[in-house]
Parts: sequence; C-alpha cells; structure tokens
Amino acid sequence: VDNTDISPFSVTIGATVPTGFEHTAAEEVHEKIGAVARVSKDRGRIYFEITTDNLPKVHHLKSVDNLFVVVEYYENYQFKDSKEEALLDFQQLASTLPWTNALEVWKMNNSVKKKRSRRRGAANSKPKPSSDASDPEKLQTEPEALQEKDEQKDACAEQETDPQTEQDSETQEQAENKPLKFRVTCNRAGDKHSFTSNDAARDFGGAVQEFFQWKADMTKFDVEVLLNIHNNEVVIGIALTEESLHRRNITHFGPTTLRSTLAYGMLRLCKPQVSDVIVDPMCGTGAIPLEGVIEWTHSFFLSGDNHDMAVSRTVNNINHIVKRRQDGGSASPGLPIDTAQWDLCHLPMRTSSVDIITTDMPFGKRMGSKKKNWDLYPSCLREMARVCRPGTGRAVVLTQDKKCFQKALVRMSGLWRKSHTVWVNVGGLHAGVFVLRRTGANFGTTPEDVREPHRAPESQEEGVSLS
Repeated sequence: VDNTDISPFSVTIGATVPTGFEHTAAEEVHEKIGAVARVSKDRGRIYFEITTDNLPKVHHLKSVDNLFVVVEYYENYQFKDSKEEALLDFQQLASTLPWTNALEVWKMNNSVKKKRSRRRGAANSKPKPSSDASDPEKLQTEPEALQEKDEQKDACAEQETDPQTEQDSETQEQAENKPLKFRVTCNRAGDKHSFTSNDAARDFGGAVQEFFQWKADMTKFDVEVLLNIHNNEVVIGIALTEESLHRRNITHFGPTTLRSTLAYGMLRLCKPQVSDVIVDPMCGTGAIPLEGVIEWTHSFFLSGDNHDMAVSRTVNNINHIVKRRQDGGSASPGLPIDTAQWDLCHLPMRTSSVDIITTDMPFGKRMGSKKKNWDLYPSCLREMARVCRPGTGRAVVLTQDKKCFQKALVRMSGLWRKSHTVWVNVGGLHAGVFVLRRTGANFGTTPEDVREPHRAPESQEEGVSLS
C-alpha cells in the first residue's frame, strides 16, 4: 500500500513512560508535537491525539519507552462476573472493533521505521544477532509468551533484534503474499478480575486470528496486538515499537545502566538553559550526560566516575554517538561533553562553577552498600554544594536509599533545599528522584560544610574570587 496517497487522519497514540514521569512526558509531547496528552489512570502510560502526518515526530520523543496506536479505549468496561462469560465477551469483542485506521497507522509506521533504518544503515556496519539467539529460553518458557505486567515489559524489549532492513523486507513480502503473523500481549492490573492475563490474551487472540485469518506466532510476529486492562479501564492497541526506545544511546552497558528515558526525565526536571554547566559526578555508563548533550546542545556536560571501567564505558558510548553523527553526514559531529576519572568527594572543579548536578546515586543493592551510603551521601551532598552556584544551582538526584538520603539532606540543610520528589520504579525497586535547590549560602560559611580545617579557608577564598 502506498501510504503517501492517503490524506492525514486523526488517531490516538499511547506511550509507556517511566512511572512518575507521566507529566514530564506530557510536557515533551506538547512542546514537540503540539498535542495535549492525557495521563492514564494506569501509572506509566500517556495518550495523545495526532494527525498521521506527525507520526515521524512521535518517534523522536525522548521520554517514551514504547509506542502504540489505540484501536479502542473503554474508560469503564463492565466485565461479566463469571470467568466464562468475561472471556466470551473478549472473543466477541475482536470482530466489533474499529481496526481499519489503526492498521493503516501500523503500515505507515513500518515505512517510517524503514526510512530511519536506512539513515542509520551506514552507522550499523555489524549486523545484530537474530532474535532467536537473544533469549530463546525466555520466549519458550510460556507458550502464550504472555507474562504479568512488569515481566512483560522486559520480555518485549528483548524480543525483536533482527536487522531492521531484513525485517522490513520480510514484513512487506508477508503483507503481499502470506497472512500476517501476530501475537496478543495482555498487561493486566487489578484484583477484581475473574481471569488471568494469559486467559484474556488466549481467548481474545483466538478471536483476532479467526477475524483476520492471521497466523499466531509468539516470537517472529509482524503485528503485536496489545490488550491493556487496568481495573475497569481497557485499551486495545497495536504496537509501533518492537524494542523499547529506552536503550537508544547506550552500546556499552554496565551493571546498573540507567534507562535513557529516565535520564531524559531527570534532565527535564533541571530545566537546562543555554551555557549551563551540567555535571554527573557518578556517570556509570554516561546515560544522563549522553541524553543531555543530544537534546540540550547549548549546554556543556561533564561526566565522571571513580571507577575506571565506568569512565571507559562512557567514553565508548560518546564515541559511538559521534561516529553515528559522522556517518549520518553531520557537519559538526563533535559533542559539548568531557569525561574524567575523579573522586566524587574531592571533585577537580572550582567552587561555585557548576549550574546543574544530576546523578544516579548508588542504591546499595546491586552496587555499593547501604552501610557505605551513610558516609557517602553527606560527603557527596557537601561536595556537590561546593561546586554548585549558590542561589541558582540545582541538583536532581535518583536513589533508592531514601531514608539515608533524606537524613543526609537534613544534615546539609544550610546548603540544599528540597523542591519536590518524584517517585519512580527502577527495575522493580521503589526509588525517589529528589529535586534540590542550592541555598544562597556561600560554601565555607555554614556549619554543614566544615571538613578538614585547612580546606575551609581555601574553599572560601575560591568562592570570593569566582563570585
């Protein structure tokens, strides 16, 4: 089908976003597409209207993990009491849904992805491994390839890693010659349902198969039909992304790599301005500064870590993006970013020289330890306050060790004020993103910043010379 001949029409797009960052994502949608997004009752999802000519713009959103086009939305779906009746409803639903526009968007979306993959073709000289090799056990453990909500997201992110061009030509060929392959993925939340997510996906999927005469395939599918059930809210959609967009900039992963979408959300909370100096003192693989330097090109980013492997991964990730820009024909492929190995509690920076600090602190679960955090967090906040500009400096800090961080914040109350907290889910851990404002107090003048006696006058002197 040549989609260029079709006049633009309106559709509803759904997006999954990091929980807690729904309003941040809605802001980005309004800013870049001009659409007003509605935050779902089900945390971690937003919905917005677009005309189909804006579909390419949707793929440029930085705060969304996965995208789908909405087939139908039921705000208050009335489920039957018995399991048999409820599932019979799902079977009957498939043939009554308005599929036409959503499937048209799915076709358009394939050509959008094809164009993007052609542009990136030169940069990706090595073919990616096939999807079967990536994690066959995970795909086979459950015949329906359907799991409960949080597990499902991870499974979906790893499912499709075929070379894009290969997949596109295969999809085109199948669309012309064979029935499409599909699967149904059900995400269910709520305790008042008489059925499981597997039950719903199986029965609804069977009816979809009968209606379209498609072929069910749990791993090498062309169309992924989504059935999202949150209490009485039911949304049927068609996926527009096979692989979550949250891995977009990272090629060298560390033990606790931060999702790019979460990094972007944290940076938006900082509101970076032109010429701001932005520092991540515990950069890990560089997810935060990399996200920042691509979006906020008129700020300057410094990333560092005390671990040589982390610094090496960050440098490799930066080099990968620079090479991608060069291969894409960019006139200025360089990035306003520098990386250093340093001691977090003795940063090699002048006092009051930084505008924004944003970082992912050690949780004490997979990295570091909670015991060490009790010493690390106050020292870290003190040093962050030293390099940050009094009165205007700000910090956005992610940590799961909330009790320890809040205690450290009380100890440093002369230097930092908490603006607000965003609660997020990071790999199943309940974490907080703390938005802090630097007080107007010069470093060296409050009881909180006393360290070794010989350091204080030096810090104070530097503060005067830079102000």
